Amino acid sequence: MQQKYFDINEGGFSVRCKLYYDKDARNIPNIVIATYGFGGDKDNHAVAKFAERILSKYKGFGVICFDWPCHGRDARNRLIPEECLTYLDLVGDYAEKEFQAENLFNYSSSFGAYITLRYLHERGRNPYRKIAFRCAAIKMYDAIWAGVSADDQAKLAKGKEIIRGYERKIKLSQDFFDDLREHDVSQNDYMGYADDILMIHGTRDNMAPIEEAEKFSDDNVIELVEVENADHPFSNPDYMDLAIGKIISFFEI
Repeated sequence: MQQKYFDINEGGFSVRCKLYYDKDARNIPNIVIATYGFGGDKDNHAVAKFAERILSKYKGFGVICFDWPCHGRDARNRLIPEECLTYLDLVGDYAEKEFQAENLFNYSSSFGAYITLRYLHERGRNPYRKIAFRCAAIKMYDAIWAGVSADDQAKLAKGKEIIRGYERKIKLSQDFFDDLREHDVSQNDYMGYADDILMIHGTRDNMAPIEEAEKFSDDNVIELVEVENADHPFSNPDYMDLAIGKIISFFEI
C-alpha cells in the first residue's frame, strides 16, 4: 500500500488530503472517501487500517481521507458545517477528475457520518455508489452539547467561543451549536438512499447511543449491524476488524 499527500486548492479553500493506493495514482476506478469523528485528522489510524484491508482485498480501489475545516493541518479557524459539505464536493470532484474515478464510495464515522447525511439531504443527491456509517452521530447536537459545562454555556451565551478537540484545539461559537440543532438529520427522510447505506453501531456507544441508530435505521429502512459490546471508537481491535469486514463486503462491485 502506498500513500500520497496532496492539497485541493479551489474556491478559496485548501483541502489537505491523504491518498492510499496500490500502484497507479493516476487511474483509480473506485475511490472511497473516508471521514472521521470530531477532533480527528486525515492521518486517522482507523482509516489507515481500513485502507490496508480494502486494497489487499480488491483491485482498482483507493481511499482518500482529508482534514475537515479546523481539523488537522487545515488552515481555517472557524468550524462551519456548510464548509464541511463543500469539502465533500471538492474531494469528490477531484477524485473523478484527477484520479479518473468511475465510482465513489463513502465510509464515515461519527461526526463524518452526520455531515454525510446532511450532504445527502441538503444537496439532494447521492454521488456515492455505496455508503457505510460506523458509530454515526445521528443526534450530533445532543452528543457534543452534552459535554459543554455550565461555565462554557455561559461563555457561549455572552458571545464568546469555547475550545474543544484533542491534538488540535477547535474554537466553537454559539452559532456552531445553533447550526447543529437546526440541522437534525434524524428528522430527514433517507428512504430513497436506503439500499445504498449500511450502518454499523456498537451496543455500548456512550456518545451516540445505539437506540438512536436503531430508530434512525427503522425509520429509513436502512440495514443496521449491531456489534455487541463495541464502544463509540470501536477500541477493541476485534470489533473494528468485524466492522471493516462488513463494510468491505458491502462495497464489493
